[in-house]
Amino acid sequence: MGDVVTVPERFGLGPIEVTAITATAVEMVAPVTGSGYSISGCSGGGGVSSQGGGGVRMSCEVGTVATVNDVMSLEVVEIGDTVAVLRIEPAG
Repeated sequence: MGDVVTVPERFGLGPIEVTAITATAVEMVAPVTGSGYSISGCSGGGGVSSQGGGGVRMSCEVGTVATVNDVMSLEVVEIGDTVAVLRIEPAG
């Protein structure tokens, strides 16, 4: 818990922090570094405080491939008891 994944700046997000791992989903927060934010495939959005600034919360289920800001793909590959495997890559 609390693991942080740094993503390239062009994705429009700062470091993604894992806030919870449940049996079916991974919950994350991330600061927004661009002028806007969009996500499809996971539940998310809304303003939260992340690392002292504005951010977003995401909850993604296993097998879901989400597209963030139309430029980043995020997939929850596997969830174990206390770990999750995420695949983050450029969308497209």
